[in-house]
Amino acid sequence: MLWNGWGDPARATPLPDTVTGLLRELLGVTPRAAAPLPLEEIGVPAPPLDADARRALEAAVGQRARDVRTDAESRIRHTRGKSTPDLLRMRAGDVTDTPAAVVLPDGHDEVLAVLAACAEHGLALVPFGGGTSVVGGLAPGREGAFVALDLRRMNRLLDLDEVSRTATLQPGLRAPEAEALLAEHGYTLGHFPQSYEWATVGGFAATRSSGQASAGYGRFDEMVLGLTLATPRGTLDTGRAPRSAAGPDLRQLVLGSEGAFGVITSVTVRVRPAPEVRRYEGWRFASFDEGTAALRRLAQDGPRPTVLRLSDETETLIGLAQPDAVGASLERQDAGCLAVVGFEGTGEDTAHRREGAAEILRESGGTFAGEEPGERWAHGRYSAPYLRDALLDAGALAETLETAALWSRLPALYAAVREALTATLTAAGTPPLVMCHISHVYENGASLYFTVVSAQGEDAVAHWTRAKHAANDAILAAGGTITHHHAVGTDHRDWYVREAGPLGVEALRAVKRSLDPAGLLSPGVLLPAD
Repeated sequence: MLWNGWGDPARATPLPDTVTGLLRELLGVTPRAAAPLPLEEIGVPAPPLDADARRALEAAVGQRARDVRTDAESRIRHTRGKSTPDLLRMRAGDVTDTPAAVVLPDGHDEVLAVLAACAEHGLALVPFGGGTSVVGGLAPGREGAFVALDLRRMNRLLDLDEVSRTATLQPGLRAPEAEALLAEHGYTLGHFPQSYEWATVGGFAATRSSGQASAGYGRFDEMVLGLTLATPRGTLDTGRAPRSAAGPDLRQLVLGSEGAFGVITSVTVRVRPAPEVRRYEGWRFASFDEGTAALRRLAQDGPRPTVLRLSDETETLIGLAQPDAVGASLERQDAGCLAVVGFEGTGEDTAHRREGAAEILRESGGTFAGEEPGERWAHGRYSAPYLRDALLDAGALAETLETAALWSRLPALYAAVREALTATLTAAGTPPLVMCHISHVYENGASLYFTVVSAQGEDAVAHWTRAKHAANDAILAAGGTITHHHAVGTDHRDWYVREAGPLGVEALRAVKRSLDPAGLLSPGVLLPAD
């Protein structure tokens, strides 16, 4: 992955002229003053790792010296994640959160040994999967040396139970690798978040990830039947049946724990037969309110599509629902809101659900727009982060945030977040373009995913931080959750503390003290460091 941007550098594409013109004329975006620093010019301090600590880490990974890396490039490539502030700081050469070492274990026992070595030498440890965190989940919130535990060597399919339709996967498997291994046996996990090309199975579990086909396949935490967690105190195994009444479900402590309680070393998930048919199509609605009501009907009464998402008027006009064709709608002046509706499964099931959904969408005011908008979305569904890089290259500030709420609270939440972002950025002299879509639906509510573009201002990181904090405050005040699928990290931590409440935080701290007495695992992530 590109060290100061997203994904494969070969896939980077410049902005269309229509978008560049819009940025300049509407938002006052001007080209950046200086090019990002190249990797070889980034000055990295010597690793704060003494000889004894290094020997202990090497012993933990079977004396494989190559799997304890302290060279500058390895450490830079494991610095922070892929949020816009992360990338802006990397482009400026800021490496204050660089790990002392990158360690690559090759199994559960080696992870336990690395944890023991870190405890012995007072080193914090942050698990590192695909490096796709956008909420500060890969930089510890405390001073001192830390180790990045890169799980890429733990990338195997450990077991496939075709009778029960479950698979046990190691945490370092990237999503495309997991899909390829399952496809050899005719199965799919059905988890396709925007980070799909780079994110890992362990990361999905640690962050309660939600994929773009969640309407049909469910969230990742709904797929998980069992987990193994390596902690400084030993091994925690959870889950032995599809459902249980044997006390509180300990899986739920691990899911979403973001490395603060331990390192996930295996995940058992339910799998489904690979779909025979995939069909994606577009529908248009006169307004976001009308489209939202249609999505609610499908989510509550069915038939539920596999993919169901709705862009608001601004996002539809810009064309962000189809990232590989951004700007095309400006020339056509398309009106209203675009919904993307997708169906996966057997031919018979897909046809039945598609026919029933079409009836509901028409009754709700929708107009069929053909298969082209849906197929174009499917083709470019992982392209938006590349677009973000192009916007940064052009001198714009571009970032996303998301939340979720009950259907009854969604309109007020949508308005409150838009107002907070617009007011804060406009007051700073950089009026923004704020776009939004519903990307995940449930019987009782839905998510809202916002994209914000503005000029960068004098200090782009501080500029965005003020706007983000205002949006976070608005989310909690309007009854939303601080994050639906991006996770907590350090960026959302203080608002998560408010959402969980004092007693909830006290309970989580007790779990942290029990599993990680020295507080070495991802300090400051999820919960404030002691």
